[in-house]
Amino acid sequence: MDFELAAEQLRHREAILDGVRSRLPGRSRGAADEHFTRAEWSTAAELGLTGLCLPKTHGGGSLGALDTALSLEAFGDACTDTGLVFGVAAHLLACAVPVRDFAGAEVRDELLRGFSDGTLISANAMTEPDAGSDVGRLSVTAERDGDTYVLTGTKSFASNAPLADVLVTYAVTDPKAGFLGVSAFAVPRRLPGIDVGPPMAKMGLWGCPAGEVRFDGCRVPARYRLGEDGQGSGIFQHSMSWERACLFGLYLGLMDRQLRQCAQHARERQQFGRAIGDFQSVSHRVAAMRQRLEAARLLLYRACWLMDQNRDSKVATALSKVAVSEAAVANGLDAVQIFGGSGYLTPAGIEAQLRDSVPATLFSGTTEIQRELIARETGL
Repeated sequence: MDFELAAEQLRHREAILDGVRSRLPGRSRGAADEHFTRAEWSTAAELGLTGLCLPKTHGGGSLGALDTALSLEAFGDACTDTGLVFGVAAHLLACAVPVRDFAGAEVRDELLRGFSDGTLISANAMTEPDAGSDVGRLSVTAERDGDTYVLTGTKSFASNAPLADVLVTYAVTDPKAGFLGVSAFAVPRRLPGIDVGPPMAKMGLWGCPAGEVRFDGCRVPARYRLGEDGQGSGIFQHSMSWERACLFGLYLGLMDRQLRQCAQHARERQQFGRAIGDFQSVSHRVAAMRQRLEAARLLLYRACWLMDQNRDSKVATALSKVAVSEAAVANGLDAVQIFGGSGYLTPAGIEAQLRDSVPATLFSGTTEIQRELIARETGL
């Protein structure tokens, strides 16, 4: 059992760290309605980050799950705008992956190169006002009409949607078929009958705009359907397996940076004539932060490795998702406590790390949903 990364993996990580730190270090803390720009997205694309696991034939890096997660970990470490990192990861894993694996050749050729080179931004439009964790309650419909599908209904919380060029969405094509009655589509934003709302006001991840998407009789050519009729639920679960395994690498990177900041602050901050790191109440808090980070990292790497080996990774992915997201929130709280009053203020960026971590327990399947899956697979 070898826990060392290969030399090429280490070189790739350093290249991302250097490239992002010099070209995408992140923005100073701004207003909640500020989000990434097209120029910043293009820079991420030039660094290879928007096409990590897409085919080389379409401009991507052809990376597997583990190397994709390692790349996002480096991105999350080097870039303080976690919203931008999240937006790139969601674009890649929740949107580009299903197009890569289920679109017809014509649509793959049309979309994947743009996804890789940053000229196309994609958004995952799955969640609805009354269908979050319960994806069996979708109300958006897609009625077949000749060589088109007519989409009607509303999606919510679609990350990247206000800036997106392509919407990967899911709709009911056969109301009587339940799980097998949902189909998937990669919908060009330019089509008539699509209305995307303004960016939602959010607690964190300000850099990634999220909005409501309304389909009002939008006629989508059948070639933009992903897979076959009724395969949408399976396609969504496939994309979520990539997202749950790989996206959370960005939080490992955030926690790495956060831990370094806390250790440095504990060494330099003086109280009662001593560095605060000399007090066990602080040093033990830092030690607990590292323990959570290292444990979460091992679980995430294992889940990605199992995916790359084409082995069952369902439970491993659920375990890693819970571990990473809960570690990110707990470490964020500890970081604020270690920095004290300055950690509560926005200039240091410590409070932003906490805000950016809270939604990790919600998206890609809530912690409660993951624990239900783990319990069932454990025999309960």
